[in-house]
Amino acid sequence: MFSRYKKSEGAGPKVTVPTPTEATVQATPTRPAAKPAADSATVDKELKRRQKLEEIRSELHHRLLDNLNLAALDDAPEKELKAEIASICSEGLEEMAIVLNKEERQTLHAELFDEVTGLGPLEPLLKDESINDILVNGPNRVFVERSGKLELTSTRFKDEKHLLRIIDKIVSAVGRRVDESNPYVDARLKDGSRFNAMVPPIAVDGSLVSIRKFKKEKLGIEDLVQFGAFSEEMAAYLQAAVACRLNVIVSGGTGSGKTTTLNALSSFIDNSERILTIEDTAELQLQQVHVGRMESRPANVEGKGAVSQRDCLRNALRMRPDRIIVGETRGEEVIDMLQAMNTGHDGSMTTIHANSARDGVSRLENMIAMAGIEMPIKAVRAQISSAVNLIVQASRLQDGSRRMVSITEITGMEGDVISMQEVFRYQRLGLQPDGKIIGQFTPLGVRSHYSERFKQWGYDLPASIYEPVAAE
Repeated sequence: MFSRYKKSEGAGPKVTVPTPTEATVQATPTRPAAKPAADSATVDKELKRRQKLEEIRSELHHRLLDNLNLAALDDAPEKELKAEIASICSEGLEEMAIVLNKEERQTLHAELFDEVTGLGPLEPLLKDESINDILVNGPNRVFVERSGKLELTSTRFKDEKHLLRIIDKIVSAVGRRVDESNPYVDARLKDGSRFNAMVPPIAVDGSLVSIRKFKKEKLGIEDLVQFGAFSEEMAAYLQAAVACRLNVIVSGGTGSGKTTTLNALSSFIDNSERILTIEDTAELQLQQVHVGRMESRPANVEGKGAVSQRDCLRNALRMRPDRIIVGETRGEEVIDMLQAMNTGHDGSMTTIHANSARDGVSRLENMIAMAGIEMPIKAVRAQISSAVNLIVQASRLQDGSRRMVSITEITGMEGDVISMQEVFRYQRLGLQPDGKIIGQFTPLGVRSHYSERFKQWGYDLPASIYEPVAAE
């Protein structure tokens, strides 16, 4: 059957698979006693069943590797390949004298198909649209994030070698390697998802893997307003700010939605402008016509060939951009970013890690200091105050929801201090019994420092959007 996917006779040594001692996967049911004992027996039975299925899957996987012509799999139609795997599995189960029901067979075939063509146990998680992050702490503990909350899954790897094989499969596809001499790696999956792994001896209790899944459908401003990330008044204000080419920084912690917010804000950029994006891992999904995308590159095995975000940014300045968007500023590229904002590239945007707008300004100062540039603190702050117009603070709250908790304008300098004014804020009002946060977005009654600029660009925002809202 489908012989072109099978190895020719004599292509490799034949592996003799030992027949399991049990004739079937089903364990003999125990006589129910007291309820706790019955529950314990059910758990033990399920655990033994899963362990037995894992042993069978491992043995059949060895058979598949021995029988399939792996070089021909890339061009094989999915339907034919699944049928071939099912055929080899059926033959193997007959030889091993193991009987499985229909559901178990289908599950086994799907797992083996993922093992041969995909990323094994991770494949179903990658296909689940409700999952944002996949976090692996060793072969037996796989967590996922749904709606901002972490939960432990039933997904398991056979052992550490199985997990390492999946990691190696991912990194080898992008020309990287990970081993004891190079125990950590950053990579990108085929669908654009961010992948990071650390292996022993650095990872003490088994390899650590984190996958930030790439969203195929870009969330727009309307979607974020509907989800409660910010209010319609804030959306109107941000539309005017981006269209009028204010320089915007999106600040927030890990997983707070900074990149999602940056994507949404970019939708307000006019289609006639030339935009260049610079990222460590390409995640931005801009919809404009004239977009040039750049991605930094780490050094190769020999320690050569690295291209930093700063290298990309310096070259971008020579490519006549109207706007420059840096996915995340976290190093010496900050000085080039601020200079770009100050030298005719108005409307540029980036993200930084910080817990508030004031912390964000302090972080910019620290990054300039880390770049090795010796400048008086007053000159540094003057550079920041003239370059950055707006700081949008994103946050992931304790109930897992993501909110734009503050919009702050930088209005200039007062002596040696950068002056700022908060225009919008998310106010927490209480907590529901189910743990959901009760709150509302409210203006703070401060008229925008850039109101005249908005008018000049045709965005005459009504004064009512700045009026405070009484707490309900």
